[in-house]
Amino acid sequence: MRETAWVKDVVVERLNRAFSDRDPKLEILPAYKLPYADEVRSYKAAKPQKRHTQAFQTDMLVREVDDKGVWKPRVVIEAKLFRVTTHDAITYSQKATTHKQIHPYLRYGIMIGNRKKYPLPGRLFRHGAHFDFMLSWVGFEPTDNEMTKLVNVIEEEVKASQDLEEIIYCSRSKNREHYTFYHKPLKLTRIEKTDKKVKGEG
Repeated sequence: MRETAWVKDVVVERLNRAFSDRDPKLEILPAYKLPYADEVRSYKAAKPQKRHTQAFQTDMLVREVDDKGVWKPRVVIEAKLFRVTTHDAITYSQKATTHKQIHPYLRYGIMIGNRKKYPLPGRLFRHGAHFDFMLSWVGFEPTDNEMTKLVNVIEEEVKASQDLEEIIYCSRSKNREHYTFYHKPLKLTRIEKTDKKVKGEG
């Protein structure tokens, strides 16, 4: 199975089905081009007159759509099958940085399908500094537990995106929330070692 088909026919299809009941304002789109640069080419007085936008294609975009059809990007998920190379990790992490420059409240993650019993590779932790989450599935199709974890992490990241947006853009509002503590926890799920022959990664 090719990555594009896996993303569209397996992952996105299941996520949209899950969120149609949990939160109908959330839509998951495959292969969506999201801007990473908004360049000003000329000005009239002090205001930009001519702009040029450039976009990268994302594997999955989770967007929040209001009743008027106005939407905001909340979460991007890049996807790979089998394995992630050092080049993949560096490239995707850099994409996360550039997309967040345009959308500073955006959350970014990566998932790997059909990993068998191999863990997330160390190179992803070393070079994926700009990811907010990483996960893998044992096969192409998710187990119930894997699907539940993906849905839950998306809900958590959407809430994080909403909170960040409020903090960034409502800092001068009298009705804003006030915070005195901010902490990014590290959450890990350990593989149960049932097969001692499995070492490293595939």
